[in-house]
Amino acid sequence: MKAIIPAAGLGTRLRPLTFARPKPVLRVAGQPIICHALRTLSDAGIVDVGIVVSGLTHRAIESVVQGVEGVNITFIHQDEMLGLGHAVKMARSWVGQDDFCVYLGDNLFEHGVGSFIEAFHARRAEAVVALVEVEDPSAFGVAVLGDGGRITRLVEKPRVPPSNLAVAGMYCFSPAIFDVLETLAPSPRGEYEITDAIAGLIEGRGGVYGERVTGWWKDTGRPQDLIDANRLLLEPLRTCVLGDVTGSTLTGRVVVELGAEVRGSTIMGPVLIAAGARVENAYLGPFTSVGRGSVIRNTEIECSVIDENAEVRDVNARLQGCLIGVGARVIGHGSIPRVHRFTLSDASVLELGC
Repeated sequence: MKAIIPAAGLGTRLRPLTFARPKPVLRVAGQPIICHALRTLSDAGIVDVGIVVSGLTHRAIESVVQGVEGVNITFIHQDEMLGLGHAVKMARSWVGQDDFCVYLGDNLFEHGVGSFIEAFHARRAEAVVALVEVEDPSAFGVAVLGDGGRITRLVEKPRVPPSNLAVAGMYCFSPAIFDVLETLAPSPRGEYEITDAIAGLIEGRGGVYGERVTGWWKDTGRPQDLIDANRLLLEPLRTCVLGDVTGSTLTGRVVVELGAEVRGSTIMGPVLIAAGARVENAYLGPFTSVGRGSVIRNTEIECSVIDENAEVRDVNARLQGCLIGVGARVIGHGSIPRVHRFTLSDASVLELGC
């Protein structure tokens, strides 16, 4: 089985972070989102992965996936953003006659995606769709299940949802889906919806099944979702201190990668400090990840994502629930309120209390 990861869009819901970089390269728990997806596919036994990119995303994505072990990557171009169905259609010649899955790489699954692939093969299905119960299904594709887990109806973002079972960003297909995509008409919003294509399979063949997600599932479509995903991925962290730690207290599950420095600081895990980072006279609280080459000095931070080569110093307040982009700088001056929460895009500068 092959896998397709659609990654041609920039991710406008994550602005301002995605003004500078496409969503798949944003980091959570020390790794770009798309690298978590590639690892998940590799763990499920999938070796051949086609990443659908555009002219706007190709270079950035290629730069972060180079050297990822366990997968063979092919880049597939989608020049027009015409929906998920169109992205899948662009991969037809690469897929050939193989079965394949479509993994929305901004989705994270606690227990991976192997169960969906196993269900697809066991049922000899035309399609298997990952489903999860949600409170507001109107924001998703929504499925209705019949006997034996067969999907009898699938609708995209309905005003009145027929169930609370949302499509969770993982689909397994036989090549039959391509024949449906070739005749598919665009939706009212001008896109080729994969849910409409699956509905065509249901009408024509009927071998479409839903497989419920076990464990947690996270769609990282909005800034708060990145904070939540960082927390979920850091939760199972195991202590590993390879960097240089002096005059500091480390409590709980803490990773200090080789080449990182921690001086005179208090670290309350789970915390990840990447190679080349420097933490001096600081407090890092639970569920914080610090990217490569970043500097944290005279500052308190918790439940935050600090990307590569950022600098946060002399902030006389606790930073909580923050997203700080590549090369961004947060500089404190004097007395300011005790807690701050913000999202700061790449190469930005924020001065507090000046």
